[in-house]
Amino acid sequence: MADEYEIRRFRAADKGAPDYPWGTDWIRAVGFGFHDSRRNDEFVDKLMAMYRADNRELTGVYQTGEVAPHSLGAEIPVATFGTLRKNLNIGYGRQLEAQLVTAVTVRGTHRRQGLLRRMMAEDLAAAKADGLAVAALTASEGSIYGRFGYGVATFERTVKVDTGPRFRLRHTATGTVEIADRKVLLDLAPQVFEGVHRLTPGSIVRQEAYRQTVSGTCGRDGAEDESIKCALHYDAAGSVDGYVSYKFAGWDTKPYTIELVDLVAATDAAYLELWQFLGSIDLTGRVSWADAPVDDPLTWALEDPRCIESSDQRDMLWLRILDTGKALSARHYSADGSLVLGVSDGLGFAGGTFILDVTGGSARVTEAPAGSRPELSLDVAELGSIYLGAVCPVTLASAGRITEHALGAALKARLMFAVERAPHCLTHF
Repeated sequence: MADEYEIRRFRAADKGAPDYPWGTDWIRAVGFGFHDSRRNDEFVDKLMAMYRADNRELTGVYQTGEVAPHSLGAEIPVATFGTLRKNLNIGYGRQLEAQLVTAVTVRGTHRRQGLLRRMMAEDLAAAKADGLAVAALTASEGSIYGRFGYGVATFERTVKVDTGPRFRLRHTATGTVEIADRKVLLDLAPQVFEGVHRLTPGSIVRQEAYRQTVSGTCGRDGAEDESIKCALHYDAAGSVDGYVSYKFAGWDTKPYTIELVDLVAATDAAYLELWQFLGSIDLTGRVSWADAPVDDPLTWALEDPRCIESSDQRDMLWLRILDTGKALSARHYSADGSLVLGVSDGLGFAGGTFILDVTGGSARVTEAPAGSRPELSLDVAELGSIYLGAVCPVTLASAGRITEHALGAALKARLMFAVERAPHCLTHF
């Protein structure tokens, strides 16, 4: 690889700067990887501005020799890799800065050259050297990232909710919902989401693009999306504590359907009352949402839970532990106790045998003496899966993914790693 390719890392530059084209060529390469239509210059400028706001680092792999005649030029990277850093809620409101990996592509004609492995390994090493304990990503394919130590840590599902005559909630409203101009979400969306983020294990602080998309300021084609509407939830004191961004699917869709762009509610009452609003929209009979939680209060609030048709339950957030001691020490635990964990890590970042001692919910983590026998043995990917409380250690033990050396150790881990409410990540990146 050393003779044929070089890796460049850079930040998105201001328009007009000498290295601005590096970013635009990088975006073009990402578009090839994800089958996007080629973006016009105005859209690319918007994307670059969002990248600067998030302080993203962009990595590209470039051919060093002559490229084939008539093929894409050497300025277009054959592989891409992007990162940004945001806080992750690890339960009980505690925050841990995470290295977020995104825009991973390798051109099909340049695979099996070790490009992804090198980009990933070097990035994880740099993140750990900077003191970060975790990295995270969302995966377009489920078979790629386990070999790099990532484990599935949260889930989501697609729902279609029948809002016809059967749609009735066992809930008495304590606030109100009002229609608003979509542009108010440019300011309100980050504020409301902050309240949700503080309460939700697995939540990640959102990147700049979210307020642009949920307000319709920047649609999928880069232009304003005039089809988006929004409604705000006000609590009893008149403060906005929730919103829904949505659009009508069109008269050709039967039953007539509302498609949710974003539903964010900082209280249980706001969540249910936004659903009551959605169920009352005239001339429609269904609401679809692609980012719904798996453990959804709506199911239990409905008089007829069969109003919800659930499909496409899938992994959402993948977590990679980079420093086991730091990650375990950062958490609050739901049960006291002691647990000896044997962690394996093929990339060498987080392996070892660790004693996790929890008193009053706070942890003390130490490396076990040489020769100590673990109560649970697991790969770093499985540690990432149980870390946020969404994946049960007992289930992983039954699947052969965790080895239990002491009877009841998996159940003990389940109780210790439990969190205060169902983990859910509403932030794609």
